[in-house]
Amino acid sequence: MLFSELLIGLKVLHVNGNLAIPITGIAYDSRKVQPGFVFVAVPGFVTDGHAYIDQAIANGAQALIVEKSPGDKGIPMAQVANSRLALAQVAVVFYEHPSSKLTITGVTGTNGKTTTAHLLAAIYKAAGHKTGLMGTIQNLIGGQELAVINTTPESLDLQQLLDQMVKAGVTHVVMEVSSHALALERTAGVQFDAAIFTNLSQDHLDFHTSMDDYAMAKAKLFQSASLSIINMDDARASEMISASIGTVVTYGLHSASNVGAKEIKVTASGVSFIITGKYGEHQLNLKLTGEFNVYNALAAFTTAMAQGFASKVVLSALQEITGVPGRLELVNCGQPFIVIVDYAHTPAGLENILVTAKQLAKNRLITLFGCGGDRDRTKRSLMGEIGGRYSDLVVITSDNPRSEDPHKIIDDILSGCQHNYIVVEQRRAAIFRAIKEAAAGDVVVIAGKGHETYQIIGKTKHDFDDRAVAVAALAEIGYH
Repeated sequence: MLFSELLIGLKVLHVNGNLAIPITGIAYDSRKVQPGFVFVAVPGFVTDGHAYIDQAIANGAQALIVEKSPGDKGIPMAQVANSRLALAQVAVVFYEHPSSKLTITGVTGTNGKTTTAHLLAAIYKAAGHKTGLMGTIQNLIGGQELAVINTTPESLDLQQLLDQMVKAGVTHVVMEVSSHALALERTAGVQFDAAIFTNLSQDHLDFHTSMDDYAMAKAKLFQSASLSIINMDDARASEMISASIGTVVTYGLHSASNVGAKEIKVTASGVSFIITGKYGEHQLNLKLTGEFNVYNALAAFTTAMAQGFASKVVLSALQEITGVPGRLELVNCGQPFIVIVDYAHTPAGLENILVTAKQLAKNRLITLFGCGGDRDRTKRSLMGEIGGRYSDLVVITSDNPRSEDPHKIIDDILSGCQHNYIVVEQRRAAIFRAIKEAAAGDVVVIAGKGHETYQIIGKTKHDFDDRAVAVAALAEIGYH
């Protein structure tokens, strides 16, 4: 492909050099440049890609796309208004618009994205479609699992992944779409056939300037989808509907909506309910528990039905799902109390899991959590208050402290949680303490990290899995 062909459709401010040169690849990381590549210099939050132009040229870059002109570097160059957006646009062109060859559903929201995405992917698979999945836990191409760096990959990586899916024969893709991805143009040029809005509550205010800014980023997804599936119980539903350019179908439990549920029964082994609304009444017995999973199931059900799938296939697929890693995941070694590991790391997410855990507890609710460092500080006291309000005992500990002092993070949590707590800074010791505190009929919730198999302290990732540590703690008190 010629450099000039890549530039079609870009807002180009200035060009120099011979644009009729062949391009063999694209990179935004100078270390990944190979001979014949175009290097796209993207300003970052930590480092600026423009600082690595000379390294990219030394590695074989044949052309440059920049926001800030570095002067004449002896190779063709295009200066654009927004190189992050340009990266997405040239990736779409280079990989020949892979999203146009796939049925893609994007799932956005503060909580529930991962579970909803897994439920919908299971429906597609049950219907006989080779399915792709992109999200927080894993990227899947059919049965092949690929590494995850971000919930939604950088635009170039995203287009490469979609191209791989096309070549592998995938037809249907479910993608978790983060607010960061939408704000940073990672999904620019992706043709979404459907978009799901789960909910919006406080998170990522270290990145977004306000909740309104956070909502505006989420709403961008619905400006590019032909079908919008909206949770009407969320206060921001009307904003997502206003942003939608396609058909809107709604779901909810407490507001007027197209699809709803009644006779909800929550138990330790799952939640059962009757789906109501425009697609008829259907009994659904989920092996996932909690009212929040009613919402997730309704989102997946409504999407699949709106896309024309048979209700028999949809219901059967939903009822077969036994769990999603790190989402209300039970750790059972035969102990007389319940141990739950969950990814809840926002105020609303923590409240959701504790409401469910409270329903399951015959005796006390013991909750363990911390908050991530270098992230939104304002949610810490809120989570502390929620933990203290629902729990008989709160064990406050470290999450991923990153570059922050763990003691300062814990102090922020304690400003909201002022009773029924103990502090055990080291997370492993905290999990052991929480489990040793448990008696028959108790529920122990280990929240915050869920599926993660690491803990970030400073800039180092250490092996750490809440589930494995819980198993070791249970073994120490005699349960194997």
